[in-house]
Amino acid sequence: MWHTITHLFTSGPAHSPSQVDNNMSDTRQVFCRPAEHAGSWYESDGRSPQVLGEQLSAWLAASDHCPVRLPCLSPFICPLTLSISRHAGYMWSGRAAAWAYRSIDTTGIKRIFILGPSHHVHLNRCDVSGCDYYATPLGNLHLDKDIIGKLLRTGKFGTMSIDTDKDEHSIEMHLPYVYQIFQDSDITIVPILVGSINRAQEKAYGGILAPYFADPENFFVISSDFCHWGRSYGYTFYYPEPLPSDVPGVTLKSYGPQRNLSQRPIHASIRDLDHEALDILSLPPKDEADSPAADSHEKFAEYLDRTGNTICGRKPIGVLLGMLSELEKSGRRATLQFVRYEQSSKCVSVSGSSVSYASAYVSLS
Repeated sequence: MWHTITHLFTSGPAHSPSQVDNNMSDTRQVFCRPAEHAGSWYESDGRSPQVLGEQLSAWLAASDHCPVRLPCLSPFICPLTLSISRHAGYMWSGRAAAWAYRSIDTTGIKRIFILGPSHHVHLNRCDVSGCDYYATPLGNLHLDKDIIGKLLRTGKFGTMSIDTDKDEHSIEMHLPYVYQIFQDSDITIVPILVGSINRAQEKAYGGILAPYFADPENFFVISSDFCHWGRSYGYTFYYPEPLPSDVPGVTLKSYGPQRNLSQRPIHASIRDLDHEALDILSLPPKDEADSPAADSHEKFAEYLDRTGNTICGRKPIGVLLGMLSELEKSGRRATLQFVRYEQSSKCVSVSGSSVSYASAYVSLS
Protein backbone atom coordinates (compact mmCIF):
# COMPACT_ATOMS: atom_id res chain seq x y z
CA MET A 1 0.00 0.00 0.00
CA TRP A 2 1.20 3.37 -0.76
CA HIS A 3 -0.05 6.70 -0.34
CA THR A 4 0.89 10.47 -0.35
CA ILE A 5 -0.48 13.73 1.18
CA THR A 6 -0.39 17.60 0.73
CA HIS A 7 -2.44 20.61 -0.48
CA LEU A 8 -4.20 23.81 -0.55
CA PHE A 9 -7.44 25.60 0.29
CA THR A 10 -9.08 28.29 2.40
CA SER A 11 -12.33 27.25 3.92
CA GLY A 12 -14.37 26.48 6.95
CA PRO A 13 -14.60 23.48 9.25
CA ALA A 14 -16.29 20.19 8.50
CA HIS A 15 -20.07 20.36 8.74
CA SER A 16 -22.80 17.88 9.49
CA PRO A 17 -25.26 17.19 6.65
CA SER A 18 -27.93 19.28 8.35
CA GLN A 19 -25.57 22.24 8.64
CA VAL A 20 -24.73 21.99 4.95
CA ASP A 21 -28.42 22.18 4.03
CA ASN A 22 -29.26 25.00 6.44
CA ASN A 23 -26.25 27.16 5.61
CA MET A 24 -26.14 26.92 1.83
CA SER A 25 -29.29 25.51 0.25
CA ASP A 26 -30.94 28.94 0.23
CA THR A 27 -28.26 30.43 -2.06
CA ARG A 28 -27.41 27.70 -4.59
CA GLN A 29 -27.58 23.97 -5.14
CA VAL A 30 -25.00 22.15 -3.06
CA PHE A 31 -23.53 18.81 -4.09
CA CYS A 32 -22.34 16.39 -1.42
CA ARG A 33 -20.66 13.19 -2.58
CA PRO A 34 -21.97 10.34 -0.38
CA ALA A 35 -19.69 7.90 1.44
CA GLU A 36 -20.39 5.41 -1.33
CA HIS A 37 -18.21 2.55 -0.02
CA ALA A 38 -19.08 2.85 3.68
CA GLY A 39 -20.55 -0.33 5.07
CA SER A 40 -18.70 -2.51 2.55
CA TRP A 41 -15.09 -1.37 2.19
CA TYR A 42 -15.03 0.09 5.70
CA GLU A 43 -17.33 0.50 8.69
CA SER A 44 -20.39 2.69 8.45
CA ASP A 45 -21.31 4.54 11.62
CA GLY A 46 -24.94 4.12 10.65
CA ARG A 47 -24.68 0.65 12.18
CA SER A 48 -22.90 1.71 15.35
CA PRO A 49 -22.05 5.38 15.89
CA GLN A 50 -18.56 4.86 17.32
CA VAL A 51 -17.29 1.79 15.45
CA LEU A 52 -15.31 3.52 12.69
CA GLY A 53 -13.84 6.24 14.89
CA GLU A 54 -12.75 3.75 17.53
CA GLN A 55 -11.28 1.46 14.87
CA LEU A 56 -9.18 4.27 13.39
CA SER A 57 -8.07 5.43 16.85
CA ALA A 58 -6.94 1.90 17.72
CA TRP A 59 -4.89 1.52 14.55
CA LEU A 60 -3.30 4.93 15.05
CA ALA A 61 -2.43 4.09 18.65
CA ALA A 62 -0.90 0.76 17.60
CA SER A 63 1.30 2.51 15.04
CA ASP A 64 2.53 4.93 17.69
CA HIS A 65 5.40 2.53 18.30
CA CYS A 66 6.77 3.29 14.84
CA PRO A 67 10.58 3.48 15.14
CA VAL A 68 10.58 6.36 12.65
CA ARG A 69 8.46 9.05 14.28
CA LEU A 70 9.95 11.50 11.82
CA PRO A 71 11.15 15.08 12.16
CA CYS A 72 7.57 16.27 12.50
CA LEU A 73 7.55 15.21 16.13
CA SER A 74 10.13 17.27 17.94
CA PRO A 75 11.74 19.55 17.18
CA PHE A 76 9.65 20.53 14.16
CA ILE A 77 12.63 21.03 11.84
CA CYS A 78 11.49 19.59 8.55
CA PRO A 79 7.69 19.64 8.16
CA LEU A 80 6.00 16.59 6.74
CA THR A 81 4.30 17.54 3.48
CA LEU A 82 3.02 14.29 2.07
CA SER A 83 2.16 10.70 2.80
CA ILE A 84 1.76 7.69 0.56
CA SER A 85 -0.84 5.16 1.55
CA ARG A 86 -3.15 2.40 0.34
CA HIS A 87 -6.77 2.50 -0.79
CA ALA A 88 -8.00 -1.07 -0.35
CA GLY A 89 -10.69 -2.13 2.09
CA TYR A 90 -9.85 -1.38 5.71
CA MET A 91 -10.03 -5.08 6.59
CA TRP A 92 -6.81 -5.59 4.63
CA SER A 93 -5.08 -2.22 4.64
CA GLY A 94 -6.48 -0.04 7.42
CA ARG A 95 -3.65 -0.85 9.83
CA ALA A 96 -0.97 -0.11 7.26
CA ALA A 97 -2.46 3.31 6.47
CA ALA A 98 -2.23 4.30 10.12
CA TRP A 99 1.57 4.24 9.89
CA ALA A 100 1.49 7.07 7.36
CA TYR A 101 -1.24 9.13 9.01
CA ARG A 102 0.25 8.81 12.47
CA SER A 103 3.33 10.65 11.23
CA ILE A 104 1.44 13.86 10.47
CA ASP A 105 1.82 16.98 12.58
CA THR A 106 -1.41 18.87 11.82
CA THR A 107 -0.08 22.22 13.08
CA GLY A 108 -0.63 24.95 10.51
CA ILE A 109 -2.11 22.70 7.82
CA LYS A 110 -5.16 24.19 6.11
CA ARG A 111 -5.56 22.19 2.90
CA ILE A 112 -5.29 18.51 1.97
CA PHE A 113 -4.67 17.42 -1.63
CA ILE A 114 -5.59 13.80 -2.30
CA LEU A 115 -4.31 12.29 -5.55
CA GLY A 116 -5.83 8.93 -6.50
CA PRO A 117 -5.73 6.76 -9.63
CA SER A 118 -8.76 6.25 -11.84
CA HIS A 119 -10.04 2.65 -11.65
CA HIS A 120 -13.32 2.84 -13.59
CA VAL A 121 -12.98 5.39 -16.40
CA HIS A 122 -10.21 6.01 -18.91
CA LEU A 123 -8.73 9.50 -18.60
CA ASN A 124 -5.79 11.04 -20.42
CA ARG A 125 -5.65 13.93 -17.95
CA CYS A 126 -6.30 14.75 -14.30
CA ASP A 127 -9.80 15.62 -13.09
CA VAL A 128 -11.03 17.52 -10.05
CA SER A 129 -14.36 17.15 -8.28
CA GLY A 130 -17.40 19.31 -8.95
CA CYS A 131 -18.85 18.62 -5.50
CA ASP A 132 -18.97 21.01 -2.56
CA TYR A 133 -18.61 18.40 0.19
CA TYR A 134 -17.45 14.83 0.59
CA ALA A 135 -19.38 12.86 3.19
CA THR A 136 -17.76 10.40 5.60
CA PRO A 137 -19.47 8.41 8.38
CA LEU A 138 -17.64 10.73 10.80
CA GLY A 139 -18.73 14.01 9.21
CA ASN A 140 -18.41 16.02 6.01
CA LEU A 141 -15.27 17.48 4.45
CA HIS A 142 -15.47 20.79 2.59
CA LEU A 143 -13.83 21.01 -0.85
CA ASP A 144 -11.67 24.04 -1.63
CA LYS A 145 -13.58 25.55 -4.54
CA ASP A 146 -11.11 28.43 -4.89
CA ILE A 147 -8.12 26.16 -5.49
CA ILE A 148 -10.15 23.81 -7.68
CA GLY A 149 -11.14 26.83 -9.79
CA LYS A 150 -7.49 27.85 -10.16
CA LEU A 151 -6.56 24.36 -11.30
CA LEU A 152 -9.38 24.35 -13.86
CA ARG A 153 -8.23 27.70 -15.23
CA THR A 154 -4.85 26.18 -16.16
CA GLY A 155 -6.73 24.34 -18.91
CA LYS A 156 -5.06 21.07 -17.92
CA PHE A 157 -7.76 19.69 -15.59
CA GLY A 158 -11.24 18.38 -16.28
CA THR A 159 -14.15 17.81 -13.90
CA MET A 160 -15.31 14.35 -12.83
CA SER A 161 -18.91 13.40 -13.53
CA ILE A 162 -20.98 12.70 -10.43
CA ASP A 163 -21.05 8.99 -11.29
CA THR A 164 -17.28 8.83 -11.71
CA ASP A 165 -16.80 10.69 -8.45
CA LYS A 166 -19.09 8.28 -6.59
CA ASP A 167 -17.68 5.10 -8.12
CA GLU A 168 -14.01 5.85 -7.47
CA HIS A 169 -12.69 4.45 -4.18
CA SER A 170 -9.02 5.50 -4.33
CA ILE A 171 -9.79 8.94 -2.86
CA GLU A 172 -12.71 7.98 -0.63
CA MET A 173 -10.69 5.41 1.31
CA HIS A 174 -8.54 8.23 2.72
CA LEU A 175 -11.38 10.47 3.82
CA PRO A 176 -12.17 8.87 7.21
CA TYR A 177 -8.49 9.03 8.17
CA VAL A 178 -8.25 12.66 7.02
CA TYR A 179 -11.34 13.55 9.05
CA GLN A 180 -10.04 11.70 12.11
CA ILE A 181 -6.56 13.22 12.02
CA PHE A 182 -7.71 16.76 11.25
CA GLN A 183 -10.95 16.79 13.26
CA ASP A 184 -9.71 19.66 15.42
CA SER A 185 -8.45 21.68 12.44
CA ASP A 186 -10.13 24.05 10.01
CA ILE A 187 -9.26 22.37 6.70
CA THR A 188 -10.51 21.90 3.16
CA ILE A 189 -9.67 19.16 0.67
CA VAL A 190 -8.69 19.08 -3.02
CA PRO A 191 -9.43 15.65 -4.55
CA ILE A 192 -7.62 14.97 -7.84
CA LEU A 193 -8.30 11.90 -9.99
CA VAL A 194 -5.19 10.99 -12.01
CA GLY A 195 -5.76 9.29 -15.34
CA SER A 196 -3.53 7.21 -17.62
CA ILE A 197 -1.13 10.04 -18.29
CA ASN A 198 2.35 9.65 -19.76
CA ARG A 199 5.62 10.64 -18.17
CA ALA A 200 5.70 14.04 -19.87
CA GLN A 201 2.25 14.76 -18.44
CA GLU A 202 3.39 13.58 -14.99
CA LYS A 203 6.11 16.22 -15.18
CA ALA A 204 3.68 18.86 -16.44
CA TYR A 205 1.13 18.25 -13.68
CA GLY A 206 4.02 18.11 -11.21
CA GLY A 207 5.05 21.57 -12.35
CA ILE A 208 1.51 22.92 -11.83
CA LEU A 209 1.16 21.40 -8.36
CA ALA A 210 4.73 22.01 -7.10
CA PRO A 211 4.02 25.51 -5.68
CA TYR A 212 1.14 24.08 -3.66
CA PHE A 213 3.32 21.25 -2.45
CA ALA A 214 5.96 23.70 -1.26
CA ASP A 215 3.42 25.73 0.73
CA PRO A 216 3.63 24.61 4.40
CA GLU A 217 -0.12 25.18 4.81
CA ASN A 218 -0.80 22.34 2.37
CA PHE A 219 -0.55 18.59 2.76
CA PHE A 220 -0.64 15.91 0.03
CA VAL A 221 -1.86 12.34 0.12
CA ILE A 222 -0.83 9.97 -2.68
CA SER A 223 -3.16 7.00 -2.92
CA SER A 224 -1.75 3.70 -4.15
CA ASP A 225 -1.65 0.02 -3.43
CA PHE A 226 1.38 -1.95 -4.60
CA CYS A 227 1.58 -5.30 -6.37
CA HIS A 228 -1.73 -6.96 -7.32
CA TRP A 229 -0.61 -10.54 -7.88
CA GLY A 230 -2.65 -13.44 -9.24
CA ARG A 231 -4.51 -14.70 -12.29
CA SER A 232 -7.51 -12.53 -11.38
CA TYR A 233 -5.26 -9.48 -11.84
CA GLY A 234 -3.59 -10.87 -14.97
CA TYR A 235 -0.19 -10.68 -13.30
CA THR A 236 1.94 -13.65 -12.16
CA PHE A 237 5.47 -12.25 -12.43
CA TYR A 238 8.00 -14.22 -10.39
CA TYR A 239 11.66 -13.78 -9.46
CA PRO A 240 13.19 -17.31 -9.30
CA GLU A 241 16.13 -16.06 -7.20
CA PRO A 242 16.29 -13.55 -4.32
CA LEU A 243 17.37 -10.07 -5.33
CA PRO A 244 19.93 -8.91 -6.18
CA SER A 245 20.28 -11.49 -8.92
CA ASP A 246 21.09 -11.64 -12.63
CA VAL A 247 18.41 -14.29 -13.10
CA PRO A 248 15.52 -12.61 -14.92
CA GLY A 249 11.92 -12.74 -13.77
CA VAL A 250 9.43 -15.10 -15.39
CA THR A 251 5.65 -15.39 -15.69
CA LEU A 252 4.20 -18.32 -13.79
CA LYS A 253 1.63 -20.42 -15.64
CA SER A 254 -1.17 -22.55 -14.26
CA TYR A 255 -0.62 -25.13 -17.00
CA GLY A 256 2.36 -27.11 -18.33
CA PRO A 257 5.47 -27.99 -16.29
CA GLN A 258 5.28 -26.44 -12.83
CA ARG A 259 8.10 -24.89 -10.83
CA ASN A 260 8.97 -26.11 -7.37
CA LEU A 261 7.92 -23.12 -5.26
CA SER A 262 8.67 -24.65 -1.87
CA GLN A 263 12.17 -23.14 -1.63
CA ARG A 264 11.23 -19.79 -3.11
CA PRO A 265 7.58 -19.02 -2.23
CA ILE A 266 5.65 -16.58 -4.35
CA HIS A 267 5.14 -14.13 -1.50
CA ALA A 268 8.93 -13.81 -1.13
CA SER A 269 9.21 -12.94 -4.82
CA ILE A 270 6.42 -10.37 -4.46
CA ARG A 271 8.22 -8.82 -1.52
CA ASP A 272 11.44 -8.53 -3.54
CA LEU A 273 9.49 -7.09 -6.47
CA ASP A 274 7.80 -4.44 -4.32
CA HIS A 275 10.94 -3.58 -2.37
CA GLU A 276 12.74 -3.03 -5.64
CA ALA A 277 10.22 -0.24 -6.28
CA LEU A 278 10.40 1.06 -2.71
CA ASP A 279 14.19 1.34 -3.01
CA ILE A 280 13.88 3.28 -6.26
CA LEU A 281 11.31 5.65 -4.78
CA SER A 282 13.07 6.22 -1.45
CA LEU A 283 14.95 9.51 -1.20
CA PRO A 284 17.46 9.60 1.67
CA PRO A 285 17.90 12.90 3.52
CA LYS A 286 21.48 13.43 2.33
CA ASP A 287 21.48 12.18 -1.24
CA GLU A 288 24.48 13.64 -3.05
CA ALA A 289 22.99 13.24 -6.53
CA ASP A 290 22.27 16.45 -8.41
CA SER A 291 18.61 15.58 -9.03
CA PRO A 292 17.61 12.54 -6.93
CA ALA A 293 13.85 12.90 -7.48
CA ALA A 294 14.27 13.31 -11.24
CA ASP A 295 16.56 10.26 -11.26
CA SER A 296 13.98 8.32 -9.25
CA HIS A 297 11.26 9.31 -11.72
CA GLU A 298 13.27 7.94 -14.63
CA LYS A 299 14.25 4.73 -12.81
CA PHE A 300 10.66 4.12 -11.66
CA ALA A 301 9.40 4.36 -15.25
CA GLU A 302 12.09 1.92 -16.40
CA TYR A 303 11.21 -0.45 -13.54
CA LEU A 304 7.52 -0.44 -14.49
CA ASP A 305 8.36 -1.11 -18.14
CA ARG A 306 10.62 -4.02 -17.17
CA THR A 307 8.47 -5.73 -14.52
CA GLY A 308 4.95 -4.55 -15.33
CA ASN A 309 4.28 -4.40 -11.58
CA THR A 310 0.60 -3.68 -11.07
CA ILE A 311 1.06 -0.65 -8.81
CA CYS A 312 -2.32 0.99 -9.36
CA GLY A 313 -1.18 4.40 -8.10
CA ARG A 314 1.86 4.56 -10.37
CA LYS A 315 0.48 7.66 -12.12
CA PRO A 316 -0.17 9.67 -8.91
CA ILE A 317 3.30 8.57 -7.77
CA GLY A 318 4.65 9.84 -11.09
CA VAL A 319 2.98 13.23 -10.48
CA LEU A 320 4.56 13.28 -7.02
CA LEU A 321 8.00 12.66 -8.53
CA GLY A 322 7.24 15.39 -11.06
CA MET A 323 6.52 17.82 -8.20
CA LEU A 324 9.71 16.90 -6.37
CA SER A 325 11.74 17.14 -9.57
CA GLU A 326 10.36 20.62 -10.22
CA LEU A 327 11.22 21.76 -6.69
CA GLU A 328 14.75 20.41 -7.07
CA LYS A 329 15.32 23.05 -9.75
CA SER A 330 14.99 25.75 -7.10
CA GLY A 331 17.19 23.96 -4.56
CA ARG A 332 14.47 22.21 -2.53
CA ARG A 333 15.27 18.62 -1.54
CA ALA A 334 12.86 15.94 -0.44
CA THR A 335 13.21 13.00 1.92
CA LEU A 336 10.95 10.06 1.07
CA GLN A 337 10.96 7.14 3.48
CA PHE A 338 8.77 4.05 3.72
CA VAL A 339 7.66 3.09 7.21
CA ARG A 340 5.42 0.07 6.61
CA TYR A 341 4.96 -2.79 4.14
CA GLU A 342 2.33 -5.54 4.23
CA GLN A 343 0.72 -8.17 1.99
CA SER A 344 -2.95 -9.12 2.15
CA SER A 345 -1.97 -12.82 2.13
CA LYS A 346 1.13 -15.00 1.88
CA CYS A 347 0.68 -16.35 -1.62
CA VAL A 348 2.22 -19.81 -2.19
CA SER A 349 0.58 -21.07 -5.40
CA VAL A 350 -0.31 -19.82 -8.86
CA SER A 351 -3.99 -20.18 -7.96
CA GLY A 352 -3.57 -17.75 -5.05
CA SER A 353 -3.65 -13.97 -5.01
CA SER A 354 -2.26 -11.09 -3.00
CA VAL A 355 -2.28 -7.28 -2.85
CA SER A 356 0.57 -5.34 -1.26
CA TYR A 357 0.36 -2.14 0.79
CA ALA A 358 3.05 0.34 1.77
CA SER A 359 3.09 3.58 3.75
CA ALA A 360 5.58 6.39 3.32
CA TYR A 361 6.16 10.02 4.21
CA VAL A 362 7.79 12.89 2.36
CA SER A 363 9.33 16.00 3.86
CA LEU A 364 10.96 19.01 2.18
CA SER A 365 14.07 20.93 3.16
